[in-house]
Amino acid sequence: MTATLAPPALRVLHPAARPEPAVLLDQVTAFLARFSVFPDQHCAPTLALWYAHTHAIHHFYTTPRLILDSAEPGSGKTRVLEVAQHLVAKPEMTISVTTAAIFRMLATGPITLLFDEIDAIFTGKTGGNHEDLRALLNAGYKRSATVARCVGDASRMKVERFPVFAPVALAGIAGGMPSTITTRAITIHMRRRAPHEHAEPFREKKVGTEAEPLHDHLADWLDTVGADRLAGAEPAIPDGVTDRNAEVWEPLLAIADQAGGHWPTTARAAATHFVTTAAHTTGSIGTRLLADLHTLYRTTGTDRMATTDILTALLAAEETTWGDLDGRPLDARRLARELARYGVRPGPLRIGGHPTKGYQIHGPTGLTDAWTRYLPPPEPDPTPAEPVTAVTAVTPQVRPLDTADRPSVTAVTSVTAPPPPPVEPTPTDRPPHRRVTAVTDVTDPPHPGKDPLTRGVTDVTDVTAPSDRED
Repeated sequence: MTATLAPPALRVLHPAARPEPAVLLDQVTAFLARFSVFPDQHCAPTLALWYAHTHAIHHFYTTPRLILDSAEPGSGKTRVLEVAQHLVAKPEMTISVTTAAIFRMLATGPITLLFDEIDAIFTGKTGGNHEDLRALLNAGYKRSATVARCVGDASRMKVERFPVFAPVALAGIAGGMPSTITTRAITIHMRRRAPHEHAEPFREKKVGTEAEPLHDHLADWLDTVGADRLAGAEPAIPDGVTDRNAEVWEPLLAIADQAGGHWPTTARAAATHFVTTAAHTTGSIGTRLLADLHTLYRTTGTDRMATTDILTALLAAEETTWGDLDGRPLDARRLARELARYGVRPGPLRIGGHPTKGYQIHGPTGLTDAWTRYLPPPEPDPTPAEPVTAVTAVTPQVRPLDTADRPSVTAVTSVTAPPPPPVEPTPTDRPPHRRVTAVTDVTDPPHPGKDPLTRGVTDVTDVTAPSDRED
């Protein structure tokens, strides 16, 4: 008789309980840090918040673009996207896709677009050939935007409006991204790992298995709190984060506030960091020119400069690119054209007694207004003022003066000398000086050959002389 083995009992796997929101975001942050080496402590928490917001974009008016760039290949940009596709909502990772294909994908509902090697599309040479894609990425930043296109054949053509609101992450070599996209984005500048820096090897199956509960917990949490607490949320915006930057960070700050714990503080510190970094490292040719002119005028301490002197100084600066603008050095014509966009124009000046043409700080066509509007505010002086300690009043000790040595005094209101140590009286002591409370119109008789020093004493109201001391 052959024994029959019973099949093993099936186990019911219950999903793990969802952790507290702050703990959940901490877990996502730690998970990201296992596979990437980030340039600073703000990057991983920002990515965790950005990934979370993809699960709740239908509750927000804007969705910030995420840019991952680097100076050289092999800096970990693709790795960040590979991990991201296991955490964001409805990921669509692509390297090359047509604008028409994106329209069709978005028509079925929001997805999270993860573009790698975006520098192959947006470059100085070919960027003009992808205006449709640039317009789509710009428009998809806000919920209300659509892109109209004609569809159908010639006999049945009609205009169709495509919704393009969707989260987008872009990775590529730095330098070619249009400013209309970067101003709607949070930019993380990735770097190659140093020899002493290490990251865990990426194994897609392992990463996918470990990321799945994090993904599900994020979706569940944000679906629970979204309608009541995220829709219409107006989180406090940190100082220095204004206008479009405030729009960019608002969804992430709202999620951080709902997470609680350290996350409201962490998110605002990250917002300030990235906005400040972007203000000092990015900008158009015009804003870089304004910044260099501000430095030049401040260094020279002048309020006007001749055009020839400005060009000489800018071209001589080693850390600038004014010697090579599209293959040509900056000249007077290009200088005037760039500054004219900001209302700054050259005019006749007189410098050192000689007439010339140049730019001045003040006036309706001066530089001050452009500096105020387009440059970040100057950083406060980090050196604190030295504290002022208490000052103790000092009363000098003065020996008694003879009549001939007394200075001319016009008015004395209150003079009090400190009393000297007590002295035992002796027979040779002089009679004690009396307290003088008022002296009016005292005039010594004139001495031959000298001007009396006591002449002109008109009023002494309260003089206390020291006690007698030995001669």
